[in-house]
Amino acid sequence: MKSYYFSEEHEMFRQSIKDFLKKELLPNIDQWEEERQIPREFWRKFGEMGYFGLEFPEEYGGSDLDFFYSVVMIEEISKCFSGGFAILPMVQSYMSSPYIVQHGSDALKAKYMPKIISGEAICCIGISEPGAGSDAMNIQTQAVRDGDHYVVNGAKTFITNAVYGDIVVAVVKTNPEAGANGVSLLVIDLNSEGVSRRKLKKLGWHASDTAELNFDDVRVPAENLIGEEGFGFYYLMGGLQLERLVAGISGVAACDAAIEYSLQYMSERKAFGRPISKFQVLRHRVAQMSAEIEATRYFVYHCCKMHDAGEYIVKECSMAKLLATEMTNDVATKCLQFFGGYGFMEDYKMARMFRDSRIGTIGGGTSEIMREIIAKMVIDEQEYTKA
Repeated sequence: MKSYYFSEEHEMFRQSIKDFLKKELLPNIDQWEEERQIPREFWRKFGEMGYFGLEFPEEYGGSDLDFFYSVVMIEEISKCFSGGFAILPMVQSYMSSPYIVQHGSDALKAKYMPKIISGEAICCIGISEPGAGSDAMNIQTQAVRDGDHYVVNGAKTFITNAVYGDIVVAVVKTNPEAGANGVSLLVIDLNSEGVSRRKLKKLGWHASDTAELNFDDVRVPAENLIGEEGFGFYYLMGGLQLERLVAGISGVAACDAAIEYSLQYMSERKAFGRPISKFQVLRHRVAQMSAEIEATRYFVYHCCKMHDAGEYIVKECSMAKLLATEMTNDVATKCLQFFGGYGFMEDYKMARMFRDSRIGTIGGGTSEIMREIIAKMVIDEQEYTKA
């Protein structure tokens, strides 16, 4: 079928990343899931292929390509039945470093972006705290100016890439009395004196690292401030739209993989003398899921087109994340059922997808927060503008 979103060049790129993943990732991913870590050498290879810098400026080592190259990359890494693998490049390239590119000084970009794009440095975003998740304005981590430095004290939790990572884009309070206008973004080297990390045990995403971070009088150069002091909350609200859109892209692609994997099993598994793919109740379940996946896919692609055109689409990105991540949970549950007892076994990829998909409706803004954002815009006619 003709694609209205992907060119021949996009599809050639898709084949190249599929070949890379088939050679470098798929033979190893089960072992890396067991070890709960992906080797740094792999991420350097990933960076050498240009996958961390698809949209970023060429002057820092990026490729300056249109957003649909990123869509292709996100889709393919999301089909590998390892959310723990897929989340690292998504955090690296779409949830943390874009704040440096879009709002950072030239010196800050020159200092960090070449290493991020090459895979030499792993980046993360530090928002959530033990007492603040969806309520980002309620963060308690403080950064007090002291000459040419900020002194940072506080804690972050649920921070993906932070155990084995190098850099965190941290959301901090530079003026605790100013509400949203007192929030700023700082780039903090995770090897700085006073930074401690504790690896968290998770239900899913076993191949990724998730940390609780503590900052104890950490001195951060003032030049590591992203943009202007006091504008961090507004930068964050803009950046979260891309994060949510990426979650939507990833969720739909994971559903594609689940259906394909399930159909292969259903064609081979026999019950009462025939493949279970011939039983009407299962066929209709696949048909219903396929219709929902396809409808969600093209809404997500529409959002991607709007994003690529530079539009600020808070409502649409919230809808894309809500629909896609809720659907991924549903598809993972129903596809696991096709496998019967085998679906409960770690030897089958559906068990891993079932675990990994659950975080989708929580991270990057819960489904409840997505519904509230949509309700404010649809019912209360609230409008959001880009910082």
